[in-house]
Amino acid sequence: MESLSSESGEEKFAINEQRAMRRREMARGMKNVRSRLGAPEYRHTTFDLERQHLFADTRINAAYAVPLLALIVAAISVLWIDPVFIGAWFAMTLGTHIVMVVASHAYEKAPSDQKARVYWRKRFTMGDFIYGCSWASFFLLPQTAESGEGFVIFHFATLLIVVAMNTMQSATLPKCLLASTIPMTLVVTVSFLKQVDPIHYTLAAMAIGAQGFFFILGNQLLKNANTMLEYRAEKDHLIAELETANAMSDEARRRAEAANIAKSRFLATMSHELRTPLNAILGFSEIMKDEVLGAMHNKNYRSYAEDIHGSGQHLLNLINEILDLSRIEAGRHELHEEPLFLDDIVEECGSMMKVRAEAKSIVLHHIHEPDLPKVWADERALRQVVLNLMSNAVKFTPVGGKVRIKVGLTSDGGQFVSIKDTGPGIPEDEIPTVLEAFGQGSHAIKSAEPGTGLGLSIVQALIAMHDGDFNLKSKPDVGTEVIVSLPRARVMNYAPDVDWVDPDDQKPGQSDRKSRSA
Repeated sequence: MESLSSESGEEKFAINEQRAMRRREMARGMKNVRSRLGAPEYRHTTFDLERQHLFADTRINAAYAVPLLALIVAAISVLWIDPVFIGAWFAMTLGTHIVMVVASHAYEKAPSDQKARVYWRKRFTMGDFIYGCSWASFFLLPQTAESGEGFVIFHFATLLIVVAMNTMQSATLPKCLLASTIPMTLVVTVSFLKQVDPIHYTLAAMAIGAQGFFFILGNQLLKNANTMLEYRAEKDHLIAELETANAMSDEARRRAEAANIAKSRFLATMSHELRTPLNAILGFSEIMKDEVLGAMHNKNYRSYAEDIHGSGQHLLNLINEILDLSRIEAGRHELHEEPLFLDDIVEECGSMMKVRAEAKSIVLHHIHEPDLPKVWADERALRQVVLNLMSNAVKFTPVGGKVRIKVGLTSDGGQFVSIKDTGPGIPEDEIPTVLEAFGQGSHAIKSAEPGTGLGLSIVQALIAMHDGDFNLKSKPDVGTEVIVSLPRARVMNYAPDVDWVDPDDQKPGQSDRKSRSA
C-alpha cells in the first residue's frame, strides 16, 4: 500500500510539473505577443512572415488565372504580331509564372525557421521582376503590318489589366509590387513617347498615372492586410490568455478540492479530540462555579471558573458550527424530511428566545396567516435556521426594542418566515461581508457581541438545501429584516382563501395572534 501511494504521489508530482511547464511556455508566448503589439515599428516589422504567406498563397490560388489571361492576350495579338513571336513570348511568360508558383509551394512547405530567412523575400522580388519583364517584352514584339489605333488601345488595355492583376497578387510585399509593374509601365511609356501623335502622349501620361494609382491601391491593400493580421494577433492573444486563465482555474479548483478534502478529514479527526477535553473543562468548571462540592471562599477563583465555563461553551459552539458548515459544504449533511407546520417551529423557537428577549426588555411580535398547510422539510434544520435568525435579532436589538416575526404564504404559493428587528442596521457595503463565513459587521465588532460569524452562512446553506430563498434587507438606524422562504413544491397543499388581518392593524383589545384551525 505504501508503494502504491508513493507511486501515485510521484505521478501527481509529474502531472503538476507538466502543467507548470505548459503555463510557463504560455506565459512566454503571451509576453512575446504583448511586446510585439507595443513595439513602435509594429506595423512594419511584426507581420513579415504573415505577409509573405499571403503573397505565396495568392500566387498559388492564381495558378490557372494568369495562364488563361496570357493565352487570351496571345490569341488576340495574332492579328498584329507574328505567331512565332507570340508563341515564344507565351512560353517565356508561362515559364516565369510556373517558377513563381513552384517557389510559392516550396515556401509553404518549408519549415518555420527557414521561412524567417531573408533570401525568400529576395527570391520573390527577383521572380516578380523577371515575371514583369516577361510581360514588358510583349510590348516590344514587332508588328507585322500597320496596326493603327486599335493596336495602341489594345496595348494600353493590356497594360492596365496586367498591372491591376499584379497589384492584387503582390500588394502584401511592396518591393515585389514595384518589381512586377514598373518594367511594363516604363516600356509602354517609352514606346508611346516615341510616337508623334498626341494620342500616344496622352496614353503615356495615363500609363504613368495608372502606375501611381495602382501603387496607392497596393498600399491601401497592404494596410488592410496589416489590420487583418493585427486583429488575428489580438484574437490569438486573447485565446492564449483564456487558455492560461482556464489552466489556472483548473489548477486552483484542483487545489481547492484537495484542500476541502483535507479540511473535512481534519475536522472529522479533530472533532472527537476537541470535544472530549472540552466536556471535561465544561463539567469541572460548572461544578466549581456552582460550588457543588463546597463553598469557594476566594471570589476571584469563582469568577475565573465562570470565565472558563463561558469560554468553553463559546469554543464548543464554534466547533459545532464549523462542523455543521463543513458537513453541508462537503455534501454530507442529510435532510430527514417529514410533513410539519412551519409556524409551529417558529412559535417553539420564539418560546425558547423569550427569556433572552425579556432580559433586554425586547418585545417579540409573532404573527402568522391562519390555516397554513404543512411543508415537507427537515425539522431540525428549520429549527436551527429560525433560532439563528431570532438569536441575531435579539442580540443586536437594543434594550426596549422590538422583534417582529411573520409566517405566511409567498406570491407563488410557498411559505416564508420574516424576522425584523429595530437594531442599528447594517450598512449596504457591509452586507456581503456579513453574509460570508466568519464575517461580522462593524457594529458587531464595536459592541464585541459574542459570535462566530457562521450563523448566516449555515442558514443560507440549509435553506439552499431546501431549494428555498434567503433575503436580507437592512438600513442603518432603521433595522434589519431577514426573509427565508420555501418553494411551492414543498407545500403539502394550498391554503384556503381567508380574510387575514395584520395584528398591527387590529383594534386595541384584539388578539395579536390567530390560531390555526385544527
